[in-house]
Amino acid sequence: MKLFRLDELDAERADHDGAYLRFLREPRMSAGLYALSPGDTDPQDAHDQDELYQVISGRAELTVGAETATVGRGTVVYVPAGTPHRFHHVTEELRVLVVFSPPEG
Repeated sequence: MKLFRLDELDAERADHDGAYLRFLREPRMSAGLYALSPGDTDPQDAHDQDELYQVISGRAELTVGAETATVGRGTVVYVPAGTPHRFHHVTEELRVLVVFSPPEG
């Protein structure tokens, strides 16, 4: 078993001055913690992997392909591989658990 605590992951991410911290990589999937502050720009583009987002905290809009939705704590979103997507209009500190399959990078 591998056990992770979100508060510790968020502190590690902040210590590295990055918006994204990959904390798990396995043969069939990887996981990370993504963070954006109000006013931040999300530079994401389409990925070669399927993605699953779970919003841990905060509020923003997420555009996936031609669809846009407001997301907040408890929201789970599936993004198919190759689909353009990005968070925008971040109104509260956003923390998102991200799972890639197959693993990214």
